[in-house]
Amino acid sequence: MMNQNVIVSDRKAILGSKTITVSNSPLFSSPPTYFTFPRHKFLELLEAADKNSNNINKNNLGAGKIASWVDSMRDSSPTRLRSSSRDSVSDNDHKTSWIVRFPSALNMFDKIVNAAKGKQIVMFLDYDGTLSPIVEDPDKAYITHEMREVVKNVALNFPTAIVTGRSIDKVRGFVKLNEIYYAGSHGMDIEGPTSEYAYGGESNQGVLFQPAREFVPMIEKVYKILEEKTKWIPGAMVENNKFCLSVHFRRVDEKRWTGLAEQVKSVLIDYPQLKLTQGRKVLEIRPTIKWDKGQALNFLLKSLGFEKSEDVVPVYIGDDRTDEDAFKVLRERGQGFGILVSKVPKETNASYSLQDPSQVNEFLRRLVEWKRKTVGEA
Repeated sequence: MMNQNVIVSDRKAILGSKTITVSNSPLFSSPPTYFTFPRHKFLELLEAADKNSNNINKNNLGAGKIASWVDSMRDSSPTRLRSSSRDSVSDNDHKTSWIVRFPSALNMFDKIVNAAKGKQIVMFLDYDGTLSPIVEDPDKAYITHEMREVVKNVALNFPTAIVTGRSIDKVRGFVKLNEIYYAGSHGMDIEGPTSEYAYGGESNQGVLFQPAREFVPMIEKVYKILEEKTKWIPGAMVENNKFCLSVHFRRVDEKRWTGLAEQVKSVLIDYPQLKLTQGRKVLEIRPTIKWDKGQALNFLLKSLGFEKSEDVVPVYIGDDRTDEDAFKVLRERGQGFGILVSKVPKETNASYSLQDPSQVNEFLRRLVEWKRKTVGEA
């Protein structure tokens, strides 16, 4: 049984932040502060969103579903574009064609900043594969000193958020910056900056949003079960992201993927309130609520006061299938740009591409230089 308010903080209040209860107010409040909502309003939001979702119940699993999982596990994420057997276009021509559709954000930099003249850029950044390289051990996905400095400079010039499947505590431990928003667990755990030097100052501090709070005990229980069931599979790792779980299989022999999928299935079949999604060499277990990185992007724009603004340019950079939800939201809004980080052609809702974190670093560095130059000319 849940408390009357869906979202309740168990964290200590951020120094200097303000707390506002909005039980009789609209769903989101501005300026950003701590948020609490009546349970019935929150459930109405989720039910309305679910009506537009055609997702099949991921827990209705049989042998066919296991095979489908394993096939999906073999692919990179997002799914790579493939030419049919009847297509005579070479791989090089195929990649060239893809680059034409999704050109380099570095090559198109002038076009991007020209579209942002006189408007407010808001930066959204994935972590793994975007700010840090993809590594065998997810506990060692360290950000470089150079990347940390450029992200800090971006945050001093633009409202900036890291949107990740990781827990906030884990990604904050990697990034070590207090000037940014953190949206962990695929946007199911959102906190604002704790530094007085963050863009916009104190008015942007104190955001806290946790739409899946009631699932925490279930997530912890499933985490312990999965750890026990997968410990015999060499290389498998279960990560507790507080509001969701990640089953990493990057270091698992492909011959054991079916066994791993079967173990995950055997657990999820008893928890219909949870669903399975997939990222890059990772199975993600999440609550069935309609909330993802795209919803988190919309939430942050609204709490920053940009929900209906025509003078905002959201820029989202990510490499994973889960980032597609945010890319799709940008396309639906008709504002901003999604930038996919990938060295190979992939299906995407992004507008531009970058190849790897080093190019992300270069793009962000140039963005800061452009902002400082435009401020100096003003």
